[in-house]
Amino acid sequence: MFFALRPRRAVLADVNARLIRTYRGVRNNVEDVIRLLRSYPHDSTFFYRFREANVDGGSDAEVAAWFIYLNKTGFNGLYRVNRDNRFNVPFGRYASPNICDESTLRACSAALADAELLVDDFEVVVAKAKRGDFVYFDPPYVPLSTTSSFTSYTSSGFGNAEQKRLRDLATRLKKRGVRVLLSNSSAPLVRNLYADGFDLIKVSATRVVNSKATARGSIVELLIK
Repeated sequence: MFFALRPRRAVLADVNARLIRTYRGVRNNVEDVIRLLRSYPHDSTFFYRFREANVDGGSDAEVAAWFIYLNKTGFNGLYRVNRDNRFNVPFGRYASPNICDESTLRACSAALADAELLVDDFEVVVAKAKRGDFVYFDPPYVPLSTTSSFTSYTSSGFGNAEQKRLRDLATRLKKRGVRVLLSNSSAPLVRNLYADGFDLIKVSATRVVNSKATARGSIVELLIK
C-alpha cells in the first residue's frame, strides 16, 4: 500500500522489530544491504547456518540483508518464528532466486526517505490519528481452517482477542473521522466482527503458501472500510 501510493507523509509501524529494522536498513544504508546480499550464496548449508545467526545484535543493514535473504530463499517466502522468536522456515526449492534486486532496493530506499518507522503496538501508533487521516491495517489473517492456522509473525502471535481489539479500534477511529481500511480473510469470524458499521468488499487473491500445489490458487479475501 505504501509503495503503491507514495504518500508525502507516512508512518509505517509493526511489532516485528526485524521488519522495521529492515526498512531502516534499506532506507539509511541501502548500499551496505546490497553489498551483503551480493556476498550470500544460494546454498542450503549456508541458509540453515545463517537463519540461526544472532541477527538482532547486528546493524540495521545486517538485519535487512538477513531478512531479505531468508525471504528470497526460504519456503514460499514465508516469515515464521517460534515462541523464542527463532526463524524456523525451511530452505525453499528455487533454481535461481533473485536474492539481490538492486534497482528495487534503491527505489525502496528513496520511497522510505521521509517515512517515520516505528516498532510498536497498532493501538499506540494510531493514537494521534486525526480527522481526514488515512489508516490501513494489514493484520495476520484469521485462518480459514484449523489446518491453515498461522499467526506466527512474532513470538506473541495474533489471536482472536487481538482481532477483536483491532475491530474496536477501527470503530473508534471511524467515529473520529479517520478514514480506515483493513484487509483480512473471509473467515466467519471476520464477517461477524465487521458485520455492523463496516463495508465488506470481496477480492480475489492468489496464495501460494501451501505444502500441496493442488491446494494453491485463488481465494476470496476481504477489504473492510
